[in-house]
Amino acid sequence: MSLQQTQASPLEENLIDESVIEENVIPFAHELSGGVASMSESTGSNQEQSNVEQQYRASAYSILAALLRKVPTVEVLEHVANFSQVGVDEDELLLSMSTLGLAAQSSELSAIDDEYHDLFIGLGRGELVPYGSWYLTGYLMEKPLSILRDDLVALGFERDEDIVEPEDHVAALCEVMSLLISDETVSTETQAIFFEKHMSPWMDRFYRDLSEAKSAVFYRAVGRFGSAFLNLEKQYLLV
Repeated sequence: MSLQQTQASPLEENLIDESVIEENVIPFAHELSGGVASMSESTGSNQEQSNVEQQYRASAYSILAALLRKVPTVEVLEHVANFSQVGVDEDELLLSMSTLGLAAQSSELSAIDDEYHDLFIGLGRGELVPYGSWYLTGYLMEKPLSILRDDLVALGFERDEDIVEPEDHVAALCEVMSLLISDETVSTETQAIFFEKHMSPWMDRFYRDLSEAKSAVFYRAVGRFGSAFLNLEKQYLLV
């Protein structure tokens, strides 16, 4: 992806790379949970290791996007179920990944479908409203969305007019971060600016609400994993 070129709108297509998830689920957990300091030490001194770390980060965002964009497919759940192989210790990221994997193993797709609709769609609206504008202002389609759209244009993204979902949906923002990380021409500083401006101010509250939602069973584990990964990203990006 080159951000100098026009990009597809977030939520336009399924950006999850299943081969990446299958190959990197376990290394991702152990590498990132090993500590931000060890990652920082390798960055710059070992370019190959740094590239692998970025792949892990992009994969995590893609996984979250695939789980939150719509009802996940059987294939996505099968890959996420691999998280159950993660060795459990006191690290919250490892614990949350293992819990999510076990939840994916034990949950029926029909139950997850019902749960997703209760949480995010409902009759009129779901239990949660997964949009940045809502969390920041209490309303949809407010100034935070307008600012986000300007920044997406500046980064080379163009909205598909056939897509009605606002760009400040949690899954769309996870997809954007995955794309930014995957583009070698995009600096970590640019990633940090986007994250701090459009994700950090509200997304931790969303994941916490998701992990405690009355309608949630499987998605409580998604919320816990999202919270743990977001916390690590804040440390990694120093925001």
